[in-house]
Amino acid sequence: VTLRFASIGSGSKGNCLVAEADGTRVLVDCGLSPRETERRLARLGLAPADLAGILVTHEHADHAGQAYPFAAQHRLPVWLTYGTQLALTEARKPPGGVDTRTIDGRSTFAIDGLEVRPYTVPHDAREPVQFVLSDGAFRLGVLTDIGATTAHVEATLSGCHALVLETN
Repeated sequence: VTLRFASIGSGSKGNCLVAEADGTRVLVDCGLSPRETERRLARLGLAPADLAGILVTHEHADHAGQAYPFAAQHRLPVWLTYGTQLALTEARKPPGGVDTRTIDGRSTFAIDGLEVRPYTVPHDAREPVQFVLSDGAFRLGVLTDIGATTAHVEATLSGCHALVLETN
């Protein structure tokens, strides 16, 4: 069992992280164009077909602006909260045929061999979450775009083996 990750984009021009546990790979956010996301995945020896889907933290364009187009192009499911889905739908019409899966920001779920624990965060978005990803042995905490730290955030990330922090 192995947990691996790589940031393929960070900053106001686009955020995107690829994470893998036990052979299951996902993107966390997709703010880069589909072509740029493909190019950066290829640098890691990966193709969109190697992905199980996209986890979206919140609706801001630098995190989610290209999630639906990339998902539609590569037939990938997208996991996001109801508030984030609503905000994205209001901001831009998502392409048809995207497999959208609504998550509860407080309930752990699995994508094949990857355990996904969303957690709520303070941020100026509709229903933002961040994620702790695990292969059962190791935990990766992801924390991007947070207004201010809280006891809940600190407790959730306590004990993680690795953290990905994005600030700008």
